[in-house]
Amino acid sequence: MTRSLPQTLLHERRAIRPLTLPALIRLVTEIDDNGPISHQKGSLQSAFGDLTPGQLRHAIDVARDLGFVHADEQAPDRYRLTASGEALAEVYDTAARWARARHFPDTSSDFVTRVQHTLQLSSRSPQAPGSSLEPSAPHQVLAEFLQAYPRVLQHADARFAQQSTEERRAA
Repeated sequence: MTRSLPQTLLHERRAIRPLTLPALIRLVTEIDDNGPISHQKGSLQSAFGDLTPGQLRHAIDVARDLGFVHADEQAPDRYRLTASGEALAEVYDTAARWARARHFPDTSSDFVTRVQHTLQLSSRSPQAPGSSLEPSAPHQVLAEFLQAYPRVLQHADARFAQQSTEERRAA
């Protein structure tokens, strides 16, 4: 017999999927660490030279849809973080610091991998068997972030409902 997960945990799991996109993590932390990305020709590609234009465009679209990045074609700063983007950068930093201190998932992991694995770990049920690493600080910061910025949960729930509808039509 399987027990159903609490509704808040299901919401968090759905929200974590877009929050752990590698290109989104890179975009938010790049702007947080180095300031807004300007209109200067090539500044966007030079900051993310290892990402394909499609990956970068998808990250920007997700960031704009979720309200993390403000894009202004007329302003000198083309892409800058919103208040929720700055809060997300703090979630990412907290997750990475927690993971680095615990060598999670391993000692040679990079920033993006640490953030992804830590946020995914924090979305597991606290009673999950085999969960020896309890990400209390990252989970707390993530929960506070999701409470402060419900748009992320609403967006994730809307996408989940859309996917469920499409799956029913296909069946």
